Amino acid sequence: MQFNKIRCLNEYEVNIYTMTILPILLENKLCSRIIEIDEELIVKMKPIEVVDRSCKYFGSSLKGRKEGTRELMGITHKPPIIIEPSNQIFLFPTASPSSTECAWLSHSHIIKHSPAGNGTTNITFRNKKIINFDISKGSFENQLFHTAQLRTIISSRMEKKERRMNFFVHPSELSEEMVSENMVDFNHYKYQSE
Repeated sequence: MQFNKIRCLNEYEVNIYTMTILPILLENKLCSRIIEIDEELIVKMKPIEVVDRSCKYFGSSLKGRKEGTRELMGITHKPPIIIEPSNQIFLFPTASPSSTECAWLSHSHIIKHSPAGNGTTNITFRNKKIINFDISKGSFENQLFHTAQLRTIISSRMEKKERRMNFFVHPSELSEEMVSENMVDFNHYKYQSE
């Protein structure tokens, strides 16, 4: 796929079209090369700043999202993060997020990967673009797996919340599973008169 022009922006929020955020040096300043499905952009922010800004755009921060992943999964080293769960925007880093070498990948846009030698991995994205990343196949697969786990946990919680909301909107559609899952049996409580 050919990209005609590369736009340069001062700021950027990750969205459903964002496939990867790559570090790039421009005039001795660390910036971000953003590759979307049908466009490539240069953003005058570090990759970690783009990710933090994107988290804040959706009401959190990178620090908060990392703490959330730690709470849900116990992962503290290179944790995957939620940018925006309802649109399934989940990113994971290729290295320590504070490293100038760290790229960020969108889990939902990766269709396959293969080892490329010397500790690197070729990743094929939805738009058929193949990019070589400085991450071993094993480490990449670990990151991919952790992100899939996080997506599953969040999706499950969102579905559970949706079922509860449906109960309030359509109480006649209450299933026995929802009763046992969400209701308290008050017959178990004994009241004493004074």
